[in-house]
Amino acid sequence: MQSSDMLYWTAITGVISALATGLGAIPVGFLKNRSTVVRAFSSAVAAGMMISASVFSLAQEGIALKATRPSAPYEVIAGLLLGAAFFWLVDKKFGDSDFEIAGVGKGTTRKGLLIFIAMFFHSIPEGIAIGVGFGTGDFNFGLVMALAISVHNIPEGIAISLPLRAEGIPTWKCALFSIASSLPQPLLAVPAAIAVWLFSPLLALGLGFAGGAMVYLVVLELIPEALDEGGRDLTAWGVMVGLTGMLLITNLLNLIQV
Repeated sequence: MQSSDMLYWTAITGVISALATGLGAIPVGFLKNRSTVVRAFSSAVAAGMMISASVFSLAQEGIALKATRPSAPYEVIAGLLLGAAFFWLVDKKFGDSDFEIAGVGKGTTRKGLLIFIAMFFHSIPEGIAIGVGFGTGDFNFGLVMALAISVHNIPEGIAISLPLRAEGIPTWKCALFSIASSLPQPLLAVPAAIAVWLFSPLLALGLGFAGGAMVYLVVLELIPEALDEGGRDLTAWGVMVGLTGMLLITNLLNLIQV
C-alpha cells in the first residue's frame, strides 16, 4: 500500500469512527421520561457499559499486547492508576462547574462534563490503534481495526447519551457531545500511522489510562447517583444490563471479524 493511500484511508476511517459515536444518540432520543427513576437507571446502565469497555476491551486489549511487548500488562496497570489519578485531579478542578462551548454545552451538568472528559481520553488510544493498524502496511488489518472501533463507538455513544438525555439534554446535543468525545480518533490516527515506531509503544499505557479514568468516573459519579435516586436493586440491575449489553455487542463483533 502506497503512503498516500495509507494516509487517505487512515484519515477517512478516523472520521467515520468519530461520526459513528453520534449514532448512539439515536435510540436514546426516544427517551422522554425525565423522572429520577429514569435518570438513575440510565446512569446505572451507562456505568455498566463503561465498566465493560474498561475491563473487557481496553485493559484486555492492552494486556494482549504482551505477545510483542512483555511489559504490556504492567503498563496497563500503571495506566489504570494514572488514569484514575488524572480524573481525580480533573474532578477537583472542574467538578463543580458547568461548561459551554459555542452554546452547545449550555445546561450540561457536572456529570455531563465528567463523562465527556472520560470518553474523550478513552478515544485517544483508539485513534492511535487505527493509525498503527494502517501504519503496518497491511490494508486489511487497518480496515478491520478501524471498523471494529467504529462499531464499538456506537454503544459508547449510547453510554454518553443515556445520562445526558435523562437530564433533558436534546438528542442533537447528545449526538454532538458523543462525536466531540471521539475527535482524538481522526486527529491522532494519521500521526500514528506516520510514526508507528513512536505511537505503538504507548498503546498499552494509553489503554490502561483510559480505562482507569472511566472506572474512576463510574465509582465517583454514576453509581452513587444511581443508588441515591433509584436504590440498590435498580442500580444493580442497571449495571448488569449495561455490562452484559456491551459484552454482547463486543462478542457479536468478534464473530463478524472471524
